[in-house]
Amino acid sequence: MPYTSRPLLEERFGLDELIQRTDKFAPYTGAVVDSVLDRAIADADAEIDGYVGARYALPLPDPVPPVLVPIACDIARYRLFDDSVTDVVRQRYEDAIARLKDIAAGRLSLGIDPAQVEAAQVGVRVRAPAQVFSDELLSGY
Repeated sequence: MPYTSRPLLEERFGLDELIQRTDKFAPYTGAVVDSVLDRAIADADAEIDGYVGARYALPLPDPVPPVLVPIACDIARYRLFDDSVTDVVRQRYEDAIARLKDIAAGRLSLGIDPAQVEAAQVGVRVRAPAQVFSDELLSGY
């Protein structure tokens, strides 16, 4: 489930910026390149899941918790800037990561019913193939 979308990014940062940040390769179209934008959104989602998944079971319930929307927008925007990131965009990204760390540590809530918080309470689950070599078989080595 994506935490942001093209309309939300357009609303926050403007269509002109999205065109400038996504229409980077010839042939230039003068329009938003959806594949570039979708990759930035997917990268932002993966980064968010990495932090949020430490505390909450994924996928999160629908709709997206409102606290994650500006975080996702700032991270996706940062990803669109590549090597030409401005100080403002970098600071917003760093602030977003700080909020994600607060969520992972439990200092900032997603506003989700605690009954839905499973990941921190379940522990680690491991799935592995059946054992190939037994202790008996390896005892001579």
